Amino acid sequence: MPASTACKIRSMTRAELDIAVTWAAAEGWNPGKADAEAFWQADPDGYFVLELDGEMIGSGSAVSYDGQYGFMGFFIVKPEHRGKGMGGKLWLAMRDTLKQRLEPDTAIGIDGVFAMQDAYGRTGFVFSHRNLRMEGIASKLEFDGESFGPLYEASGEAASATEHTAGTLAELIEADKQWFGCTRPRFLAKWLDPAVSRTIVYRKDGKIAGYGTVRPCLKGYKIGPLFAPDAAVAEDLYRALTAPLAGEVIYLDVPDVNTAAMELASRHGLKESFGCARMYIGTPPAVHINQVFGITTFELG
Repeated sequence: MPASTACKIRSMTRAELDIAVTWAAAEGWNPGKADAEAFWQADPDGYFVLELDGEMIGSGSAVSYDGQYGFMGFFIVKPEHRGKGMGGKLWLAMRDTLKQRLEPDTAIGIDGVFAMQDAYGRTGFVFSHRNLRMEGIASKLEFDGESFGPLYEASGEAASATEHTAGTLAELIEADKQWFGCTRPRFLAKWLDPAVSRTIVYRKDGKIAGYGTVRPCLKGYKIGPLFAPDAAVAEDLYRALTAPLAGEVIYLDVPDVNTAAMELASRHGLKESFGCARMYIGTPPAVHINQVFGITTFELG
């Protein structure tokens, strides 16, 4: 029997998502230590397995954010089964299933490795920009967490920065959509959990105008997201997040179309170590890309 006829595509279990995360680690994606649960909570129906003769040989995600936006990722086929057409069938099945779960004409996004960009293009995805993983070592930076640095004192702005607690979650979920494109409450409830990550919230005139999160990964720490109204606030958020991590490896996934974000990464000695092509089917979400100094995650957008 040809291998392709023995293939099965089915929904993934929570335990199998842990397997997919280990595969991602083997591919060098360096997932966060608590990423799997946040990913799962975003949309438990959005994960898929490619099975061959009862063995899990591939994985993928096609997550629906309550029908308002879709994002595909976690597309991995075990090396010995690549190049046989089975992964392509999984990809198309995920894409088509996700389309059915979204509102009409809703966008689907991906962060695809550059080597696969042409292949993704043949399945309907159109290139938007590059998201580049910038890597470096956190340096010892001064940060006055109570006053949020001298910049705002000098300008007279009513600005402040505080650590996120459970009490600010609802407000953060609402503010986040201007940078992400839709609300993602279940995902953020886990992603911003103070038990697994550290989040600094920037307020101006009492309203959330930016925030940044840092989380431990298998190697070092990733900042994501990093949203700020301008480069000065992004700088202070970066300093607030990295000040306790001097000497640790830091990663920041930067949209290359945001020149100020690229300059921030360069200013702190971060160098490109990996990258993906952000691509979409449909009209991309309306977001303030010039305020996106670091995306949340390659896997879920």
